[in-house]
Formats: sequence, C-alpha cells, structure tokens
Amino acid sequence: MKKDLIEKWKKANVRSEKTYKKIVKNLFEKKNKKIFKKVGEVQDQVFKEMSCMDCANCCKSIPPQLLKSDVKRLSKHLGLSKKQFEKEYTTIDDDGDLVFKTSPCVFLQDDNACSIYEFRPEACREYPHTEQSIFKDGKEWHAINAIYCPAVYNVLERMNTLLNNK
Repeated sequence: MKKDLIEKWKKANVRSEKTYKKIVKNLFEKKNKKIFKKVGEVQDQVFKEMSCMDCANCCKSIPPQLLKSDVKRLSKHLGLSKKQFEKEYTTIDDDGDLVFKTSPCVFLQDDNACSIYEFRPEACREYPHTEQSIFKDGKEWHAINAIYCPAVYNVLERMNTLLNNK
C-alpha cells in the first residue's frame, strides 16, 4: 500500500508544472479559503500511506537553500569552520542562493536516511511545505514540488478533489 502513492505519482508525473500551477491557483482563490482547514488532515492521510524514506527524491534532485544558521549548525556538527564547510559542500545556485553543491545530497545514505538528520537544514525540515501551518506560505513552490515529490502531488490531488466535490 505504501508504494501505491509513489507509483501513482510516477505514472502521473508526465503532467507539467503548468498543470499544477492551475490546481494551486484554484486552491488559493479567495472563495476556497475554507479548504485550507482540511490540508492538515489530507497531509496526515497521505503520510499514513507513504513514507519519505520510500522515495527521498527531494534529497536526490533538489539541493536545499542553506541559511547562515544552517551553515553554522552543520559546520559545528562536522567539526569544520564555516568557511571550510562552505568550500567543501556548497555553491551559489542560479537564483543566488547558497545550496549544497551535489545532487543527490552528499548526506543521503543508501537506505534513503539522512546522515545529518538532527542537524539538517531548515529547508529540509520544512519540506514538503504541506503542513497546515505553512501550506499557504508555499504557494509558489507547490506546483514545482509536485513534480519532485509524491507527497505534494497526492496532497494537491486530494485537495483538488475536495475542492471539486464541495
């Protein structure tokens, strides 16, 4: 059962970002504000049916943005100076953000576990941004993340179904 949602996402992943932008736009229309009360419930349902450890595609394909606090915490944990950490592990991406320089993430293990889990960057802690408290803040990212993350895909699909059935 757990792998079913990932397989569903893989089959549907031929959809484009444009498709998800339409879904997200519909979800975020003013008349649909009541639907946001359901996002926590929908996310919980999705994560009862799948685990990030079954996929880890985010760690395999999306380098997280690193904050100064992330660099400080990770460099201390790894026993490196901030400068050494940045030189060894980071780069500036096309948007001007500091990110890990390799993809898949150098800290991703063969079993999809994170070797720095307790110290991971804030972007990793908050991903996939579908928790009720931050769902609205991730509006611009949900369409892109649905392409990379089966959890986001399934949350958006279920939210869209709820919206269409109201």
